[in-house]
Amino acid sequence: MGKKVAALRKTGRLPAIAYGPKDKPSALSLQASEFKKIWQAAGESSVVTLQLAGDDKDVLIHEVAVHAVTGEPLHVDLYVIEKGKLLKVDVPLVFTGISPAVKTLGGVLVKVMHEIEVEAMPRSLPHELAVDISVLASFEDKITVADLLLPEGVTVSADPEEIVALVSEPKAEEEAPVAATIADIEVVGAKGKKEEDGATAEGEKE
Repeated sequence: MGKKVAALRKTGRLPAIAYGPKDKPSALSLQASEFKKIWQAAGESSVVTLQLAGDDKDVLIHEVAVHAVTGEPLHVDLYVIEKGKLLKVDVPLVFTGISPAVKTLGGVLVKVMHEIEVEAMPRSLPHELAVDISVLASFEDKITVADLLLPEGVTVSADPEEIVALVSEPKAEEEAPVAATIADIEVVGAKGKKEEDGATAEGEKE
């Protein structure tokens, strides 16, 4: 805690705090290299077992503060799960496959949603949800929440008709105005000069 945190990080440890509905906040330190491996595999929606002096607790990686430049984790918040209770968490959507409307028709894939809130028992929480965009064959096709394939025991509260992804038509490029050529400019300039000279000559003659 406090000024000792910097020295703690130099030893390869990572400061953390664990808390939950029935658990008071506890200051911890984690092995940084081990945590990064687990964080990459579990994300923030998969249950992780925290071992503390023989007392195992199921937790979620609730929030990770990272360095603005290096991206290295600086501090971790762990949420201790209350056993037997449903959890609501945001799960990332992973888009897979190739859309014919993009590949063949030149459309642009629009990802309206990048994550979605799901509810499930802790051990049933998915790490991510796959969205197959190969069903987007035309500009009229769309993927909605109702089309998502949910694992058993997992539900979502979002409107079933809410759009997850679609393909928009490519914008038509406007034709650029044709620029005048150098020859055109010279001809116009020469003609104007001759007319001006003629007017002057006539004036002198009078």
